[in-house]
Amino acid sequence: MTSAVPAASGFDQTALPGVLRHGTMLGVFQSVCVLLFSLAFRFLDGVLELVVGAVIVLVGLVVTTALPGLWTRARTIEGIAGAAGIGLWAAVVYLIIDVAALQPLGTYTNRWLEIGGGSNWWYHPVWWMVGTFLPWMGALIIANTAAKGGTPSVAAVMIPALGLTVLTGALAVLVGFPGAAWGLGTFSVAFLPGLAIAAALSALGVRRG
Repeated sequence: MTSAVPAASGFDQTALPGVLRHGTMLGVFQSVCVLLFSLAFRFLDGVLELVVGAVIVLVGLVVTTALPGLWTRARTIEGIAGAAGIGLWAAVVYLIIDVAALQPLGTYTNRWLEIGGGSNWWYHPVWWMVGTFLPWMGALIIANTAAKGGTPSVAAVMIPALGLTVLTGALAVLVGFPGAAWGLGTFSVAFLPGLAIAAALSALGVRRG
C-alpha cells in the first residue's frame, strides 16, 4: 500500500527512529525548562520571578511549537502528523523524567499541589494534550507557509502566533473572561487559541490539490 499523497523527496521526514530521537531530545529539553521554572518560582520573587519565568516559558513554547515541524520538514499531512508524534513522544519522555527525578527532588512549590487539588498528577494528561497540540499546529503553519512559496522558519510560526496570543489574552482580560488577568498565566493559556488562529489564517490562500 502506498500513501495517497506521496511525500516529496527530502520532505515529510517521519521515519520512526527520527521521530523517537527528536521526541527524546524535546522531552529532555522540556524537563530542563520545567526544572528551571520551578526553581525560579521557588527562589525568586517579584519582577525578577516574572521575567525569568516568562523567558523560560517563551523559550519552551518556541522550541516545542516550531522545531518538530522543521525537523520533519512538514509539507503534507505526513510531516504534520510526524511533528505531532514527536510532541507525543516528548510528553512520554517528560513524564518518565518527572516521575523519576523532578517530583522526588521536590522542586515544585505548593502552588502545583493547590492547583491540582493536592495531587501532582493532574498535569500529565494536560501536558500530553498540549505537548502534542503545539507541534501539530506549528507544523501546519510550516506546511502552509511552504505551500504559499514562503520560507518555513521559527519566525514564520512564532511571530503570528505570539501576536495573536497577546491579542487573545488582552481581549480575555478586557471582557472579563473568568480567571483572565494581566500576567504570565493568562499569556500561557492564550497561546493555545492564539496558535490555533494563526494556523487557521496560514491556510488562507493555500491551493488544495
